[in-house]
Amino acid sequence: MLRFSIITVTYNAAESLAATIASVEAQRHPAIEHLIIDGNSSDDTLALVHHYQERNSHRSQPCDIVCRSEDDRGIYDAMNKGLDLATGDYLVFLNAGDTLAAPTTLSDIAEQVAQATAGSSQPSSWPAVLYGDTDIVDADGTYLRPRHHRPPEILAWRTYRRGMLVCHQAFYVRTDLARAQHYDLRFRLSADYDWCIRVMQQAEAEGLDYLNTHLVLCHYLDGGVSVQRHRASLIERYRIMRRHFGLLPTLWSHCRKVVASGVARLKA
Repeated sequence: MLRFSIITVTYNAAESLAATIASVEAQRHPAIEHLIIDGNSSDDTLALVHHYQERNSHRSQPCDIVCRSEDDRGIYDAMNKGLDLATGDYLVFLNAGDTLAAPTTLSDIAEQVAQATAGSSQPSSWPAVLYGDTDIVDADGTYLRPRHHRPPEILAWRTYRRGMLVCHQAFYVRTDLARAQHYDLRFRLSADYDWCIRVMQQAEAEGLDYLNTHLVLCHYLDGGVSVQRHRASLIERYRIMRRHFGLLPTLWSHCRKVVASGVARLKA
């Protein structure tokens, strides 16, 4: 049975973590590992996790809940710790406040993988990346809108020249591949963009497939660090794009975005 590792990075996240925990507890798929990588929180985050572990111990089909709380060098350092601890077949990062879209999300993904691989038990034949759509919600979990970027029908690392086309929380990576590509700590806001590109580059170098689930996989909490520090995030993304796609394609991509933004403002 396919096993999923869900990695949640927290720091003083007591107000938003409960929704994430509830969405994992609601999953009907029985083979789940939930890794909570905490940055030594001083609020009620760890008490919330303790109650979560206590409830889980009384379930008929408990998931594996691992909490590691210690100082770190930022969110991507914590995410690297999650990569190293993950034992599932696939892993996904689910931030505090973000939720799995439905109680059947993981079981639906597992069923699609089984169909795509004809039930093969050889992990080397499984897709490198499983991906899908994302809806944006507010702090109360109320639907606001679909994510601006929609997943391409056919994914490739070169398609990321147009931006982060798949939300990080709807981007499931085979754990053996994910662990081989740690987050680059030189990027403080957009290392996930760089990481996704490098994962796909490795997958394509090994001739591995991707699986578009055509499902809404995640409800993404409106806002976030990159949104709050938008300009700094864009500068980092420019550096990442130049690294992977070269100077001229990066400049061309940015020119297209500027023109599109101007046209949108004129229409408004």
